[in-house]
Amino acid sequence: MVEEDAAPGTKQWCMPFVVVITDSSYLTLEPEERVLRQIGAELRVAPSVEPTQLRRAVADADAVMSQTAPNDGDLIRAMSRCLVIVRYGVGFDTVDLAAATEAGICVANVPDYGTQEVALHAITLLLTVHRRITQYDANLRAGRWMRGPDVVPPIHRLHGRTLGIVGLGRIGKALASYAVPFGLRVLAYDPYITRNAAIEAGAVLVDYPTLLRQSDFVSLHTPLNEETHHLLGDPELRLMKPDAVVVNTARGRVVDTTALAKALREGRIAGAGIDVFEGEPLAADHPLRTGPNIVLTPHVAWYSEESQVALKRSAAEEVVRVAQGEWPRSLVNPEVRPKARLQSRR
Repeated sequence: MVEEDAAPGTKQWCMPFVVVITDSSYLTLEPEERVLRQIGAELRVAPSVEPTQLRRAVADADAVMSQTAPNDGDLIRAMSRCLVIVRYGVGFDTVDLAAATEAGICVANVPDYGTQEVALHAITLLLTVHRRITQYDANLRAGRWMRGPDVVPPIHRLHGRTLGIVGLGRIGKALASYAVPFGLRVLAYDPYITRNAAIEAGAVLVDYPTLLRQSDFVSLHTPLNEETHHLLGDPELRLMKPDAVVVNTARGRVVDTTALAKALREGRIAGAGIDVFEGEPLAADHPLRTGPNIVLTPHVAWYSEESQVALKRSAAEEVVRVAQGEWPRSLVNPEVRPKARLQSRR
């Protein structure tokens, strides 16, 4: 039950609106607490991600917020009261959307909190690999003074080369805006946008094989789903130029990383800059760790202090919207609307 609060347009729950965070690596929950205070929510953090304990923790939750813990069908079926699952971040591949929709639970994400950070990280990885920065640095620290032409593979001028962006959403468009001033020609593959939208972003829309064949750099910015799983695998890598560079700041499983490591070792592509992995943390024996001309970062492309606060605040704001009887701003399973539990609580 809800009753109108003194503040126009807001509602206050007679019983505490229970919000459960399944998992959190953040040092503070102060941004969430500040937002949720306006509805008098009771904020809890699950004591463990062990499945039995996690199911018990979410059983009486009105809303669930989740960072990296899987929200599989078993967990979702344990959410007897839940109105919304909010993913901290852009990706929602950790949530069983079909199970959530069947249960009448809205699923929301935060698609716009770190756009600049991820695009900047992608262009930084591209430039670092292209200019062989880590090779020069490692040799200098080891006492070797390399001449420029001693680096392998050789470096060519950036201006006039081609960047292929796979997925021209918010981040892909931001990357294009960073690339054009460097004199890069930009191609894009995205089956969900128009040619005019690509042109407005400074890119030429092409099919996927054409992008792979023509690009000197390929940067991936797609969500992870059945359609994009191993979108870049061995057959696709064999289409690419031998001096091409792969950059992935999207989702680890968009790239077949074993195939990528093999292509690097065999010299079929020239380098890679990778921030996301099929298994995280990256296994100690993964072949990417010893691949030539590869720069690895630990899934940090999203990070700045400002983006972290924006993420936490925006995730909590989605909970508040639902608590007040509104649809989430970023509803990723719109097909839930006819059967949503939210309908009976509005």
